[in-house]
Amino acid sequence: MKFGIIKERKNPPDRRVVFTPTELVKLKEQFPQAEIKVESSDIRVFSDEEYSKLGFEVSNDLTDCDVLIGVKEVPVDALIPNKKYFFFSHTIKKQPYNKKLLVACLEKNIRLIDHETIVNETNHRLIGFGRYAGIVGAYNGFRAFGIKFELFNLPKAETLADKAALVERLRRPMLPPIKIVLTGHGKVGMGAKEILDAMKIKEVSIEDYLTKTFDKPVYTQIDVLDYNKRKDGTVTTKEDFYQNPQEYVSDFERFTKVSDIFMAGHFYGNGAPVILTREMLNAPDNKIKVVADISCDVDGPIACTLRASTIAEPLYGYYPSEGIEVPVSHPGAVVVMAVDNLPCELPKDASEGFGEMFLEHVIPAFFNSDKDGILERAKITENGQLTARFNYLQDYVDGK
Repeated sequence: MKFGIIKERKNPPDRRVVFTPTELVKLKEQFPQAEIKVESSDIRVFSDEEYSKLGFEVSNDLTDCDVLIGVKEVPVDALIPNKKYFFFSHTIKKQPYNKKLLVACLEKNIRLIDHETIVNETNHRLIGFGRYAGIVGAYNGFRAFGIKFELFNLPKAETLADKAALVERLRRPMLPPIKIVLTGHGKVGMGAKEILDAMKIKEVSIEDYLTKTFDKPVYTQIDVLDYNKRKDGTVTTKEDFYQNPQEYVSDFERFTKVSDIFMAGHFYGNGAPVILTREMLNAPDNKIKVVADISCDVDGPIACTLRASTIAEPLYGYYPSEGIEVPVSHPGAVVVMAVDNLPCELPKDASEGFGEMFLEHVIPAFFNSDKDGILERAKITENGQLTARFNYLQDYVDGK
């Protein structure tokens, strides 16, 4: 089995890679029969020399590789027919902008596996960059707060080396006694929590958060039943919420009345209620002035997320009374951070963490006859057709 680590070709450039040089060494130690080739790249956070120095072949030609592994979408004209590919295809939600990519994979007889489709038998994702999105998103939230109130000016995360450098910068400013509400207990939410804890910001219970005042910054981390309630008022379970989201409405307004920063790290499923509405943001007693929408669902659960922002221009203002975008400097603006590719700002850390997960959960499947069904569950296309698990994409492919 010959693996190829492909060059990232999508714009804007992405410096991440699935396997760092040292992770490839570990792969070879665990699976000596694996052959590995690295495509030359002038943008990757690890240089060609760092790979070749450890004995890996660096080349511009990967046509002899069986499995090609990348991070972002591969441009259609760069796809090599009859290969197995791993990358984030952004097609499984029928994203219009990538339909041509999925069609090309079918036409070129490519077996496509999306990193998002790599799940265990209970359908939980095994790998992803979510933790790093949470880490960078939380940092950017504080950066936005400093800019909004002209208290401090943190450098952009992309100019800092790693998580430790982010934390070191965050410990410098003296924060006023603000309250921060964080949604989500998955990889994204827990990544944001890592930053809050590293800053030594005190975590408090929901009850104390809602009812008490504090003389220092505090945060609370909330789950779906803390910010949603059943329309009929019955006490229920998370399972009921996931099965019957249409029976719920947002109960987030109680947090808007006491929170200064909202960090959104939740997973948002189809049919779930809007969490933060325009009415809440426009209410006289709304206190939220910064929204770090790490999950970044445009036209989704956060009314002020009008669009995704960019690493180059990560912040914009939202004017609640009119529901429009305004400059960050507008006195009535809620500052929104909604960068949709946050892990790109920590390419070294993100690559190291991703490679560890990929080596643990995916690579063994190539050498144990896929005994746990990892590859079987994850493949979207094979033999020029959609697999049974992803047959729901047929109308998307057909343009219907």
